[in-house]
Amino acid sequence: MSKLTKRQKTIGDKIDSNKLYALPDALGLVKEFAVAKFDESIDVAVQLGIDAKKSDQVVRGAVVLPNGTGKTKRVAVFAQGAKAEEAKAAGADIVGMDDLAAEIKAGKMDFDVVIASPDAMRIVGTLGQVLGPRGLMPNPKVGTVTPDVATAVKNAKAGQVQFRVDKAGIVHGTIGRRSFDTAKLQGNLAALID
Repeated sequence: MSKLTKRQKTIGDKIDSNKLYALPDALGLVKEFAVAKFDESIDVAVQLGIDAKKSDQVVRGAVVLPNGTGKTKRVAVFAQGAKAEEAKAAGADIVGMDDLAAEIKAGKMDFDVVIASPDAMRIVGTLGQVLGPRGLMPNPKVGTVTPDVATAVKNAKAGQVQFRVDKAGIVHGTIGRRSFDTAKLQGNLAALID
């Protein structure tokens, strides 16, 4: 077994592995031990009592965190006509159809979220090999393929996080940054768990 670092030893001395901590105390400890020079993200892992290999037990979705994630997201929208205007008004960074698809095929992908209207899926479907591996492919289950693109853009900008159960039956998600106060982190965690 590898040797523990000084930091790991001090954390081990302060945390009792047999004790069950209350949420405010646990969040306080997480913030206390976060010592990086940047504003670290605080993530949670919730173990569910399910068998993730069974397709009827897959947990997947998206939730808008009430206090945001502390990170601004760049949003690309596949829409045309009135829906494109709605998306721009809602704050989308990039809006297009064939021109946006050509940019993506050329390798220009300076965005974090892709939203599409249902009529645009014929174009977005051809980009599956590019967007899929990066986790950017629009999906109706998480609300990124929707006729109401304006609401989807607002949700993405407001701090919507997507979650999905992994092979071990654990859901991972970000609930905020180290700079958030404990009440904000608790609110975000409650929204994720609900």
